[in-house]
Amino acid sequence: MTRRELMLALLGNGVLGAPLQAPGQQPGRTYRIGGLYSSQRQAPQHIAMFNELRGLGFIEGQNLIIDPRRFGLRNDQFPQAAMALVGAGADVILAGGNPAIRAAQQATTTIPILGLTDDMVGSGLAVSMAHPGANTTGVSLLATELDGKRQELLIELIPEARRISALTDPNTTASPQLLALQRAARAHDVDLDIRAAGIPEEIIPAIDAAKASGAVGLNVLASPILFANRRLIFERAAALHLPAIYQWPEMAREGGLAGYGPSIVQLFRDVLSRQLVKLLQGTKPADLPVEQPTKFELVINVNAAKGLGLAIPRSMLMLADEVIE
Repeated sequence: MTRRELMLALLGNGVLGAPLQAPGQQPGRTYRIGGLYSSQRQAPQHIAMFNELRGLGFIEGQNLIIDPRRFGLRNDQFPQAAMALVGAGADVILAGGNPAIRAAQQATTTIPILGLTDDMVGSGLAVSMAHPGANTTGVSLLATELDGKRQELLIELIPEARRISALTDPNTTASPQLLALQRAARAHDVDLDIRAAGIPEEIIPAIDAAKASGAVGLNVLASPILFANRRLIFERAAALHLPAIYQWPEMAREGGLAGYGPSIVQLFRDVLSRQLVKLLQGTKPADLPVEQPTKFELVINVNAAKGLGLAIPRSMLMLADEVIE
């Protein structure tokens, strides 16, 4: 049989063109998932996850429905959106950040919730890492440790700094964590000024206030809102010549000065997609451990530094995993 004849035979038998069936996937079933996110549906991390799902046999438009209306939301929109996803019969609810996860938990105690947030256990969203309990699992980002590490890196980036600011989202970062950051800054003879932005409209005034306070650097703490509005922060920090470090390495690649942490695209593609498939296949969230990132990257954008008039210490360039020139 020629290759062409073989292809025709496979097509005739319905083998080619049929969606790949993942183990545990029910034939003929359509799965429905919904997201509660501050980020847009077409954000790189979401595209990466849904592309990975396609390779695993869950294909949007064939056996998978993704509700596009619950992306790019504000915190006050999450409760109503969560109820709508429950009413639509979602098989799994995806949620980014504490407000979104809490809204989903208040809307349902039975539908699995797959969350990505700073501290799943510390925030009371899961009982423990190994046994999250109830209907919520996902990824916990080690935010307390990473925010502190970013502060150390910022101080190294600006050795002459005696006052820096932390831009924080009060919906995400607790007061004890901020006090710990202030104590750590004082150990380096640096004063830490705290500026809060809980909604997008508060971001620019907070950055302006940080600059007016005499801060010479800005630590943009972990937050879905601050990440979703990162370009606004890039532009304002650049206009004020205020060097800033960010939560995700991708943020330095997009124009920020420096980013340290796990890759958000990698987490969605390699971790959350795998957890999601297990939930769709019937694994109970209580039996699916909360995971943490294991790989961290420091990316420094020299082009951004030049625009700020900042000379990056050679020691920092040597430490970086990637330098953008």
